[in-house]
Amino acid sequence: MHEDTTPRLPAPNDIRLRKLLDDTLTAPHWPEGLVMRAFEHRDAQALHALLQEVFDDGTDGPFDEWWPRIAGDAEFDPALCFLAIDGKGLLAGAALCWTSGFVKDLAVHPEARRQGLGEALMRHAFLAFRERGAAHVDLKTNTVKNTAAFRLYERLGMVPVDWEG
Repeated sequence: MHEDTTPRLPAPNDIRLRKLLDDTLTAPHWPEGLVMRAFEHRDAQALHALLQEVFDDGTDGPFDEWWPRIAGDAEFDPALCFLAIDGKGLLAGAALCWTSGFVKDLAVHPEARRQGLGEALMRHAFLAFRERGAAHVDLKTNTVKNTAAFRLYERLGMVPVDWEG
């Protein structure tokens, strides 16, 4: 199967944000009852289900198409996929990051929102990339469709940069 690799133009209101990984970074504060752990291959279906639940845009496709595409991507490193697990052992949130210092997906289950989990996942990602020697972390978001996330990224000190940046 041939995947379309044509660069896509940003959608209206999409912006690229950047966080400089300087000495002002602070450790994450994990909400009570949630623990962070690294991704394991057995987590793939739960991660896909969370992404579908949160984004519900159909772009990831079914699991049997999504997982080979993610796992086979040169930028995928399981050590850069951070999972937040609740007291029942269920996936409450995740930050899926690429090796290039890019947060591909930040997803928090609707029942786990407004507790600081998204912020904790992002702070953890920032520290992990700084430990790897990265100077910054980027992501893409939509300022209209994803206003809560955009506000979170602003609070975390992320600033707009050029798409080519």
